[in-house]
Amino acid sequence: MAVPEPPTYVTHAGDGSGRLFVVTKPGRIWVVEDGTLRLQPFLDIADLVKSDAYEQGLFSVAFAPDYAQSGEFYVNYTSRAGDGDTVVARYRVSADPNVADPASAETVLVIDQPAANHNGGQLQFGPDGYLYIGTGDGGRAGDPWDNAENLGVLLGKMLRIDVNDVDTYTVPPDNPFVGQAGVRPEIWAYGLRNPWRFSFDRQTGDMYIADVGQGKWEEVHVQPASSRGGEHYGWDTMEGAHCFEPETNCDMSGKELPVVEYDHSLGCSITGGYVYRGVQYPQLVGTYFFADFCSGRIWGLRAENGAWRAAELLSTSYNIASFGEDEAGELYVVDLNGAILRITSTPAADQVYLPMVVQNPGGETRVAAKGGRVDGG
Repeated sequence: MAVPEPPTYVTHAGDGSGRLFVVTKPGRIWVVEDGTLRLQPFLDIADLVKSDAYEQGLFSVAFAPDYAQSGEFYVNYTSRAGDGDTVVARYRVSADPNVADPASAETVLVIDQPAANHNGGQLQFGPDGYLYIGTGDGGRAGDPWDNAENLGVLLGKMLRIDVNDVDTYTVPPDNPFVGQAGVRPEIWAYGLRNPWRFSFDRQTGDMYIADVGQGKWEEVHVQPASSRGGEHYGWDTMEGAHCFEPETNCDMSGKELPVVEYDHSLGCSITGGYVYRGVQYPQLVGTYFFADFCSGRIWGLRAENGAWRAAELLSTSYNIASFGEDEAGELYVVDLNGAILRITSTPAADQVYLPMVVQNPGGETRVAAKGGRVDGG
C-alpha cells in the first residue's frame, strides 16, 4: 500500500475498528480501512506544521487509552508559528469516526527547538496510562548546548506526563525528579541524543528506546517495566557503550549501557520498532524489531538465557522511517518514500530468526530469505 506523501508513522486507535492511521510528514493523518486508503485525511494540520527541513514535520500520533469513549488523541509536530518548535497537541474525533475535528485543538506542551534536527517526535501511552514523549537534544552535532545531561531542560529526555482530565497536563507524583530544585519534574529519563522511536512491549510493559547516534554508534536501550525512572542513557558523555566527551577515560558511572549497538559500517541512523506480540506468526513472539534508515537492514533482538542477542533478519532497499503496530499486535514497516508494508514470517523449526516476508497490506507480496533483499513498494 502506498500513501500520497512521505509517511512517518503508522498505528491503530485501540477502538476495535481494525483501522490503521498513517501519519505523513507534511501534516496529515490518513485512515486505512480494510486495506484501502480513504480519500479524505483523518486530520489535516499542514498549515500548522513546519516540514521544510529533513527532520521536521508531523511525527506521530497517540490515541488515548479510552479513545473509544473520549475520542481524544495526541500529535507531535514541529510548528510553523514557533519556527520549528516542538508542539504536543490534543485533538478529538468529529461525529464522523473517520474525520477529526481540527477546531478541537488544545496545545498541551511547547518545547523551544534551537535547531532543525534531533526533534525526537514519538508519543506513546505507557501501561500506566501516562503519556511518554521522546525529545532530541536540540540538534547540531555533539550536543553543543549540553542539553541531554542538563536536568533543567526538556531536550534530550524521555518525558512522562498525565494528560487525563486536564486542559494541558500535570506531572505524575512518582516521576523521579519531582520536588528537586532546578530540575524539570516532567523528566522520566535523560542522556538521550535523538530517541526518534521508542515503544512499550504490550505484554511485559518494558520500554525499548532506539537512540540515533552521532558519527559512529547506533544503540537500543531497554528499560524494564519495574523501573522507577531516572536513568541516564549516556549521551553525550558516551555514544553507545563508548566514550564520546571526552574521547577517552570518560566517567561511565551511573550510565545505562545499551543492550545492543551497531557501528556505521552497517548503517547511519537507527529506527526503533516494537516487540512482536501478534498471533499470526508465533515463531516471532518476543522479538523486538529495529532497522537502519540508511541501509535498510532490519534486525531482531531478544533475551535468551539471560543475555540479549540480535541478528540481522532482512536486507531491504527501503528508507525505514518507522515501524507500526496494529490492534492485533501485527507489525508494519514505514518507508519514507511512501510504502506501508507488513512483516510476516514462514515457519522454520531449527531457527530463532526465520526467513522473513515483507507484505504489502494491499495485496502485493515480495519475499526474501534471511540475508536476501526486498525491493520496490
